Amino acid sequence: MESKEIVGIDSEIASLEKPESDSFPGEEILCCENPKIIEWEEMQQELARLCSLSSALTKANERKESLSQKLRSVIEVRQKYLQQSNELDNMRQKLEARKLAMGEMAMQMRETKEDVKCKKEQLANSLRSLLVAGKRVCAAHEQLQEANKLVIGKMGHGNAKSLQTMLRMRQQHMIAQVNSLYPVKSSNENASKEKFDKPSAGDQEQSSLPDMTRSPTVSSLTILGQQLTAFPLKKTSFFSDKKEIQRSSIVLGYVAHVVLLVASYLDVPLRYPLRLGGSRSHICDYAPSTETATSDLIVSPVVGASAKPAEFPLFLEGQDSTRAAYAIFLLNKDLEQLLNFFGAESLGPRNILANLKELMRIIQSPEFLDN
Repeated sequence: MESKEIVGIDSEIASLEKPESDSFPGEEILCCENPKIIEWEEMQQELARLCSLSSALTKANERKESLSQKLRSVIEVRQKYLQQSNELDNMRQKLEARKLAMGEMAMQMRETKEDVKCKKEQLANSLRSLLVAGKRVCAAHEQLQEANKLVIGKMGHGNAKSLQTMLRMRQQHMIAQVNSLYPVKSSNENASKEKFDKPSAGDQEQSSLPDMTRSPTVSSLTILGQQLTAFPLKKTSFFSDKKEIQRSSIVLGYVAHVVLLVASYLDVPLRYPLRLGGSRSHICDYAPSTETATSDLIVSPVVGASAKPAEFPLFLEGQDSTRAAYAIFLLNKDLEQLLNFFGAESLGPRNILANLKELMRIIQSPEFLDN
């Protein structure tokens, strides 16, 4: 519609601006070289005609001015229309961009919803597991409270501690009786109470032999007044001192009896069990060395749990001195086991009486009741 109005206005302006040959006769009269002569009678008609033409021209000018105003307003409207169309295009572009952004946001929202759903499921599983763990913790707490009640009660930890102290006191008393039966003392203490016979020349020669069961610092220890003397490293002969050998066998029998009693009172299973026989006692080894097994014709590569243990004599009379020395070594290992039970160390592989005295000292000490 606006384009049609613009075309109509242009056509009217063109018709107004187009001169007509017969519309302005006065101009022809003024421009002609030969002016037209009008009669007086026709003068009024010409004047009326000129007046009508001037009024028509005035109207035409007014119409032209109104049309130009309309044209300017139409142009302004047209410009506004173009500006609005440009703005609409920009708005359409922005709308399309926003639509794309909204689509991306919708996709992100869907992904976020899926993630939230998965996290909700995980959270629900965690809550269920947490509830189960909480129930377990409550049950454990109740058990702990019951255990605390049992510990605090009459049959609790205090009672167990008192029973343990009573057991230690009983063990200490029983082992003190064993110590009174088999006292381990130094020869100086024994000399102050009784006198011993002077050793003969044969005894002096025997004492000069190498001693494998004592050291110079503990050689004066005795048990029931008997001292553990030397064992020769060779087999006994006809000229050997039988009295000295018998005395050593008696001392080893005493020590074996003490070790067996102390182990039974303390409920400590010995690594090398003892078979008591007084001065003819033996010690057992469930895994004998290769040297002791070479005498067998058939040697089994694996020692079974039901295999018969090898026994070694704790005496020398009629025996090989090597087997007797190994038996003394195993007896000292049992003493070392009992010392290690209290966290103490052995004084050496040849100090049997010294290790036994140290064991008795530890058991008779006040710290024994606190272990």
